[in-house]
Amino acid sequence: MCGIAGLLEPGRSAETWDPMLEELHTCLAHRGPDNAGVWSDAEAGIGLVHRRLSILDLSPLGHQPKPSASGRWILSFNGEVYNFRTLRPELEAAGHQFPGTSDTEVLLAAVEEWGVEESLRRMEGMYAIILWDRQERELWLARDRMGEKPLYYGRVDSSSRAAGAWLFSSELKAFHRHPGFRAEVQRDALALLLRFAYIPAPYSIYRGVWKLPPGSVLRLSAEQLETLPTEPTLEPPVSPVAYWSVRDVAEEGIRNRRDLSEAEALAELESRLSHSVTQCMVSDVPLGAFLSGGIDSSTIVALMQEASRRPVRTFSIGFHSEAFDEAPFARQIAEHLGTDHTELYVTPREAREVIPQLPRLYDEPFSDPSQIPTHLVSRMAREHVTVALSGDGGDELFGGYKRYFLMRRLWRRVGALPYPARRAAAAALAATPVRLLDRTLGWLGPSLARWGTSRSVGDKLHKLAEIATARQPEEIYLRLVSDWKDPAAVVLGAKEPLHALSDPDRRADLPSLEERMMYFDQIAYLPDDILAKVDRAAMAVALETRIPLLQPDVVRFAWSLPLSLKIRGGEGKHLLRQLLYRRVPKEMMDRPKMGFGVPIGDWLRDELRDWAEDLLSEDRLRREGFLDPTLIRARWDEHLAGQRNWQYYLWDVLIFQQWWEEWGR
Repeated sequence: MCGIAGLLEPGRSAETWDPMLEELHTCLAHRGPDNAGVWSDAEAGIGLVHRRLSILDLSPLGHQPKPSASGRWILSFNGEVYNFRTLRPELEAAGHQFPGTSDTEVLLAAVEEWGVEESLRRMEGMYAIILWDRQERELWLARDRMGEKPLYYGRVDSSSRAAGAWLFSSELKAFHRHPGFRAEVQRDALALLLRFAYIPAPYSIYRGVWKLPPGSVLRLSAEQLETLPTEPTLEPPVSPVAYWSVRDVAEEGIRNRRDLSEAEALAELESRLSHSVTQCMVSDVPLGAFLSGGIDSSTIVALMQEASRRPVRTFSIGFHSEAFDEAPFARQIAEHLGTDHTELYVTPREAREVIPQLPRLYDEPFSDPSQIPTHLVSRMAREHVTVALSGDGGDELFGGYKRYFLMRRLWRRVGALPYPARRAAAAALAATPVRLLDRTLGWLGPSLARWGTSRSVGDKLHKLAEIATARQPEEIYLRLVSDWKDPAAVVLGAKEPLHALSDPDRRADLPSLEERMMYFDQIAYLPDDILAKVDRAAMAVALETRIPLLQPDVVRFAWSLPLSLKIRGGEGKHLLRQLLYRRVPKEMMDRPKMGFGVPIGDWLRDELRDWAEDLLSEDRLRREGFLDPTLIRARWDEHLAGQRNWQYYLWDVLIFQQWWEEWGR
């Protein structure tokens, strides 16, 4: 795991390259504290930087940016190629030699032997790649299949050429170090933040800067700049090419489904996931795992323990609030599996102390509140290990979210009622304060327990009111995963751009509503929320994270399974559960899914009230000119009065406001 960046700026004077590249790698030092590398070719107008977190081959042979044996290719690479030991003998047979033992050498030899795109198709791992072709004077950018590793690219002004220059980096911090960067907020992307709590690829918060989508590769050259519009556009001016896509895998998996018995499917899942876990455990530095006590992380840890000759290091975080505390469950699983377990109980004060750091941890506004405990558990784990495996991806691949198995039932009930009746009932519910609903209808709690994670009956009934007027089941899904329902009305001067749920070109031909939801989550929520959250939270403390469930072999297999092996009896992750039950007693796992959250709503009414009041000041909102102060102040007043729980809506706004205070002034 590392930090990478570079600049393609022909005409930049030779004496300015070293200071510029020094700026770029210095701001990424947290991603790679072990070593810094710089390479430039002033004549060609290219410079690359690398910050190294040493994981494999700790010798100087793993130093980057690294040239290929022929000298044609220069590589700056973030991540791990898990199957490099499988590829190496084939490359050795073709005449390539390897003085070291790193995956970096194998990647470069693969590019020389097979070319960039074929090498990407053969590689398994998580990575962001910058390659400079000295022969063709072309830049190649690539990102792993599921989007575990980030890569931004964009244009900056150049003092030497009117067409500007290309800048690319693991994080947006690097863009601020170039004097030609115009840090202009992309208001349309801000609207997406208010809807989803993240900004989906290819957009970023800045005009003229984009995220490279997962599973894609992009070729850039200096000549391209001459033909592009001088003003930034919303869509990328040069289109990446997909070398792999979830849509292709999903459609092929369903088209070619095999008639497997449950026993056969379980044996195959066990084989594939065990192999993936073993691949992810290859490391020359201490390694451990996050353990929440849930199905996914417990399965990964159980397979790790079977593959290890010593107790696996596991880490969990607890809160002094029963509603948010999963630490006792994780401790019980750790004791059963025999891991070397470490847990940290965090006070509300310690959790809140992370909030001022968020604009620097996530240098693009990102408002998933679980970013706070994710960073805390990463910080604790880094005191003991350099690599941590995670159970992320199980919900999206194997149907774990409640919305997957409740959506059809919900649509049958909602859709059966006449639309005018639904609209009237929804208006009546929405007009009733949450606290009043909790007092008068609290007895409905047990029957509504499966509908969402909130413990408030009023919150659930208000959410029901929001979705009751949907005309199609996909519209219910969009409302379930949205915060602000009309974010373009909140962001002044914005028009909400296409996203995974609104772009017809991104839809997949899948037979069931549940599978369509899982597909949408895999192409948007998973890479742009879950994986972005984990990467920034962990890399802020130089901790590498690896995710065995997202290896392509496991993803392909998951899509080949019938839905009945994922969702059964009103419960998700059926097959994954059976795999875990072979190692952990079922009674240990029979409990509701808690999630990984913090009590943001309560904090905003209490300890964070003054902080929020300052950021949501009507004068301040008007002065800054991004957001409609009338709408936001109305939500804030209703939240404080207990009429509604607007915690996620307000958190989106507060995170942007705090980010703007850090980066926009």
